[in-house]
Amino acid sequence: MNSIARNDMRPSAYPAEWDVAFVPATPLPEGYGVGRETKHLKAGTVLIEGGKPLPCDVVWEQDIPVTLRDGVVIYTDVLRPADQDTNLPAIVSWSAYGKSLPTEPPFGVPRENFSGLAKFEGADGAFWLDKGYALVNPDVRGAGKSGGDIQNWGSVDGHDGYDLIEWVAAQPWSNTKVALYGASWLAYAQWGIAATKPPHLAAIAPWNGIYDPFRTHLRWGGIPDPGFFGFLPFMIPGDTSAIESVADMAMREGLYNDYWQDKTPDLSDVTVPAYVVVDGVTGLHSMGGPEAFRRLGSSEKWLRINNTQEWYDQYSDRYQEDVLRFFDHYLKGDDNEWQETARVRACIINAGGEDLVDVPFAEWPLPETRYEKVYLDAASGLLSATPPKQPSTSSYAGVDGSTTFTLKLTEAMTLVGYMSVRLWVEAQDADDMDLFLLVEKLDAEGSLLAPHREHADTYPISPPGAPGRLRVSMRELDSTLSTEFLPVHAFREAKKLSPGEVVPVDIGLTPRAYHFEPGQQLRLTVAGWNVRGTGVDLEATEEGPLRGGRQAAVNPPADNHGTHIIHSGPDHLSYIQVPVIEGPH
Repeated sequence: MNSIARNDMRPSAYPAEWDVAFVPATPLPEGYGVGRETKHLKAGTVLIEGGKPLPCDVVWEQDIPVTLRDGVVIYTDVLRPADQDTNLPAIVSWSAYGKSLPTEPPFGVPRENFSGLAKFEGADGAFWLDKGYALVNPDVRGAGKSGGDIQNWGSVDGHDGYDLIEWVAAQPWSNTKVALYGASWLAYAQWGIAATKPPHLAAIAPWNGIYDPFRTHLRWGGIPDPGFFGFLPFMIPGDTSAIESVADMAMREGLYNDYWQDKTPDLSDVTVPAYVVVDGVTGLHSMGGPEAFRRLGSSEKWLRINNTQEWYDQYSDRYQEDVLRFFDHYLKGDDNEWQETARVRACIINAGGEDLVDVPFAEWPLPETRYEKVYLDAASGLLSATPPKQPSTSSYAGVDGSTTFTLKLTEAMTLVGYMSVRLWVEAQDADDMDLFLLVEKLDAEGSLLAPHREHADTYPISPPGAPGRLRVSMRELDSTLSTEFLPVHAFREAKKLSPGEVVPVDIGLTPRAYHFEPGQQLRLTVAGWNVRGTGVDLEATEEGPLRGGRQAAVNPPADNHGTHIIHSGPDHLSYIQVPVIEGPH
């Protein structure tokens, strides 16, 4: 594949040789708001049952045409406070999810915290408009009545965002300062748009945004996992357009190439101030978000790891006020001491006890981290700070088996950051292995302490711990991207196993912030199937072992057969590396 950057510095289409898969978009739903119109909403208006009333009069301009660099016309809505028509900073909620309003609150968001005057996962007018901001809600290329076909992020989408930001800055009501804001898709898109360096982009606020979708989502660990992304075409309305099918591409393009690189912008190019949020409980985006923050080139960046889930967090008064201070500083020039805010704040989750909320740290990863190895003993199923003296193995059926290793703590332990696992493995009657890992917290009796079920169960994919995975033939590391605390795989070629071959594999786990009390336990599960079930133990139920919670999206098509063998001992030191910090006293 040829790199898109070599062909066109501001592309409006993918290279033909990539042969990118597109499928029909979902027809516009009945009542989808289209057509050039200006509406006026009165203060006190309630748009959804039980929703937050509007705090001010609102001017709502619908379907304003914006011409992109290739002549394609997209349509955007602009919402402004009625008493201010100049000198407004703007917040852009960029996604293909549709801009027809009102919307219902996302799962887990109390209705009283949400007005409905917001794109799905975007900025809520009932909070922002009376604070002196304009909201810009585009239907991106192909979405709604906008022209073209819908792109799933990448350089075409990034440069479309550039065009819109520069259009916003030129409007008569604008103060020329523009921010990007939103969760999930809206967060992921911010990396690519910001990397194009729009001159009038003043700040970004990605809430739980994925990054490097090949490595952290669609082929996480080299294992195809198209399920969640296969739902996207059914969620996204386009009048006559097609939508890029990253799910089909994930099944077809199994090695890292220019297509996937195009969806992984160089974040060293992103120098605008950034307010980044990562979920500490859920699992859909939590692998890529911390890495995106770490790679950002901005010298003015802040990370917050929550203890809820992205939607609840995003629309809470506490954290809307928090990001307001950030935007006020960078979009209005307010001297509000925002820069005194700790660069990293982490909620340290103490399942079964009380969390520590927004603990301040200087940077990410935490500079005070001690990376400690805890060794697997396959004979006993235990984890220990001391390597085992005798060689041993633990085996399970590759298609549906698992094995566990447990550490019982004699003193308190706090882990914040990147965990990784080194395993020595062998496949019997097979030439490959799909390994699924999960680190969980147990009580003294061995029962699971799942973090915050009240939030996890309102979110599509929420593991009860820190997951990771790897297809063993994809074990080769990328020497440039890997660090002492996080192995990153190259995915350039497959190296199958020979009969009797024992190989080391390194697997990064989703970053977490957990506290353990004396007597509690840390359990590492290694399985041939996905163990990311929502808040449940691995014990068999009447239906058998739980295999992935509430969505088929969490059941990637593993390619396992034969027997998986885990080796331990002096010549095969298998271990989990944990990020230990001095914890609460």
